[in-house]
This record gives sequence, C-alpha cells and structure tokens, in this order.
Amino acid sequence: MFKGITRRWIFSTMLLTVLIIILIVTGLIYGTVYLFNNEVERTLTTVGQELSTVFENYEADNSTAFTSGARNYVENFQHKEQMEVMVVNSTGRIVLTSTGFSYDEDEDIQDFEKAKNSKDGYAFESGTSLSGEQITSYTRIITNRNGYAVGAIRYVVSTTDVTNRIIIISSIIIFAGLVILFIIILSGSYFIRSILMPVRELSETAHKIAHGDFSTKIEKRYNDEIGDLFDAITDMAKDLEATEQMKNDFISRVSHELRTPLTAIKGWAETMQLSGRKKLDRRTFDKGMDVIIKESGRLTGIVEELLDFSRIQTGRMVLINEKLDILAEIDEVIYMLKDRAVNEGKHLIYDEPVEIFPPVYGDRNRLKQVFINVIDNALKYTPEDGVVAIEIKYDKKADPDNIIITITDTGCGISAEDLPKVKEKFYKANQKVNGSGIGLAVADEIIQLHKGKLDIESGVGIGTTVTVTLPVLNES
Repeated sequence: MFKGITRRWIFSTMLLTVLIIILIVTGLIYGTVYLFNNEVERTLTTVGQELSTVFENYEADNSTAFTSGARNYVENFQHKEQMEVMVVNSTGRIVLTSTGFSYDEDEDIQDFEKAKNSKDGYAFESGTSLSGEQITSYTRIITNRNGYAVGAIRYVVSTTDVTNRIIIISSIIIFAGLVILFIIILSGSYFIRSILMPVRELSETAHKIAHGDFSTKIEKRYNDEIGDLFDAITDMAKDLEATEQMKNDFISRVSHELRTPLTAIKGWAETMQLSGRKKLDRRTFDKGMDVIIKESGRLTGIVEELLDFSRIQTGRMVLINEKLDILAEIDEVIYMLKDRAVNEGKHLIYDEPVEIFPPVYGDRNRLKQVFINVIDNALKYTPEDGVVAIEIKYDKKADPDNIIITITDTGCGISAEDLPKVKEKFYKANQKVNGSGIGLAVADEIIQLHKGKLDIESGVGIGTTVTVTLPVLNES
C-alpha cells in the first residue's frame, strides 16, 4: 500500500511521533489524576490534623470511653457538608457517623487495619461504597497515653465529582493529542506530497530524457533544493540536447570527411582500372596515384584521430615517455608543414632559439601529433598571404619549470561565444572548414597527460594564439 519515501516517513517519523504523543498524553492524564487525588488526600489530611488537638493527652483506656469522647467531636464537626466522619472502635467496627444514618456493622474497613499497621498511624483508601459511590477515606488511629489504640476517626469524601472532572480533563487532553496528531499527519502528508509530486515529475522527465526526448520541459515551483534539482535537470536536458546535436553534427562531418577521400580514391582507382595503365599517359597516372596516396593519408589521419579520441574517452591511451629534445621535435614538425604553407601561399615563420633548452619527459609521437594538429588548424583558418608564427621560450629565472610554445595565426579568429567550447568533444566553431572537430579535444587531453596546459586566445578578425606549456624534466 505504501512504498518509497511515504513508507519510510510512516515507519520512522510518524510512528515516533505517535509514540511521543501517546507518552505525553499518558503523562498528562497521569499527572491530572495524581494532582486531583493528591488534592483530596491533602484536604483530608488537613481536616484530620484537628484530631491532634481534640484528643491531645487522651487518657481513656477502653473503647467505650473513647466512643463517648468521640461523639462530642462528631456532633461538633464543621465539615459535614463536604465529607462524612465516622468513629471506629478498637476492633474496627463503625460505631458512629456524622450523617446519623445506619451503617453496616459488618463492613470491612481495610484502611483501619492499614492505619494500625502504619508507623504514622493513618492510612488512605480509595474504592466504592456499598451504594456504589466512588469514595476516598482517611483513617487516623487514636491512642491513649500508653500508646494503646482505643479507636479511630475515619473521614470519607465522595470522589465522584473529582472522577468526572478527571474524565473531562483527560478527554480534553486525548482530544488535543488527536488534534495535534491529525495536524501533524496533515502537514506531513502535504510536505510528503510536495516532495513526492516533484520527484515523480522529475523521474518521468529523466525517463524521457534517457530515451532521447531532450525537449521535455519541467516547471519550477519551489525556490529550494527541489527547485535547484529542477534547474539541474533542465540544464542537463539542454546540455544533452546540445551534446546530441554536436554528436550528430560530428557524425555528419566525419561521414563527409571519410566520404571525400574515399570518393577520390574510388574514382581514380576505377579510372585507372577501366583505362589500363598502358592507355594512360604518365602525367595522368602520376596525378591519380598522388591523389590516391594523399587521400589515403588523409583517411588514415581521420581514423587515427578517431581512435585516439576513443582511447582518451575510455582511459586506454598509454604514453611511451622518454627524455626528448622539444626543439628537435618542433623543428621536424615545421619541416613537415613548410611545403604545405608555401603551396597555399601562407607564411610559416619559426626562428629556432640558439640557447640550449632543458629536456622534456614525454611521448615523442603524441607531442608531434599535438603540434601538427595545432599548426594544421592555424594554416587551415589562415587566409592566403597570412602568417602563422611559432615561438618557443624558456626563461630559467622567471619560470624555470616550464617550456612555453606559442602558435599564432592571422586567421579568421574565434568568437567569444565559441572560444570556451573549442576544446570540447564534437564541437566545431567554423562549419565551413573541413575537420572532425575532435582534434583540439585530443590535443588538450594529450597535453594534460603530460601534466601541461593548452590555452587558446582569439578574437574575430584578429587571429588565434595557442599556448602549450610543458614541464621540463627534473633530473635532480
């Protein structure tokens, strides 16, 4: 019937609350009964204190003389309207009452025996009279100067009104407890519903999001932790929707990137197959082979980039680190890309430092991959006659722990909106230029694996500067 949060609330909070209320109500009722009974006993005790004066230095040695003396006390008793006073002889029989009505001589007065056995010489008793009325009695033993019990004075008061008042007050207490319990249950139910309903809505929304419905919207109703959770789910849905869109765009771009070299390779291969080498002139044959080799290399690069990205995402990329000269590696990359820059009419500027740089501990091929990717991007986004400049610096005084490589271009630049996202997976700021959109993400991860940093600064129409910071090898 109940499950989840409701079940936990009932079996933890509510059961404890009910138990506390029961204990409080029971304590209040017990306290009420005690206070009323104590008041009755105090009243009887106060009246009974008169006996210490009336029977002071009492010298009678037998019950008959005691009865005669007690009669005068009963006749002059001032509280006849509030209680009944009885004279009890030494054997425990009632011999006289203030009401004047007859009494049962065989009536068993238990409080008389209790009073006799009590070291204080008095006793209280609550019960029901022969007429069925609820009563409380107070019996005090009267002794002579020798300490012999010659009789007792017994006061009897009706407690029916007191009992009725106790019942009324107890009923009020119970009713108040029930009202408080009802209010707690009502407020608790409202509170639980205020949690359960949003949680269920969040659960349904999360289920839809899990099944690809990122357009699901949820209305924020509370400015609390639940409201914050609503905001988090909404932001998550937006991020997932954006990521899903980037993923789809990425798949589309990669498909296009793969299709272009495959189409070129297939086209030239079919041309060469149909025509036969003998029927093709050397120039056409060489051109076809150049296209096939170039596009095969491009295809291999795309596949390798995808594999690297997959390795990084799954944590399976392993670096083969060694002590290496970073100047030599950059010089080799510059040499590889120099001809391309010349063919595209762009200026690739690099002045190799004359000073000796400390070695770097890293993976030679992976670092080359990073520099090739960054410089390739710089050339790709730089227009004809533009400049791509590479600078490498090491300042032993200012920063003795790092080597800084800077690649600056005069290309189209990156907008302030796109700049924070260019290192994210699948993201591609400029859709007009070929590329998968994961090159910088892979490069950034590789540099992080080398405990370095890859920072990007850019402005639209100004160009882009990529700064790679690598720690030097500490050989101490």
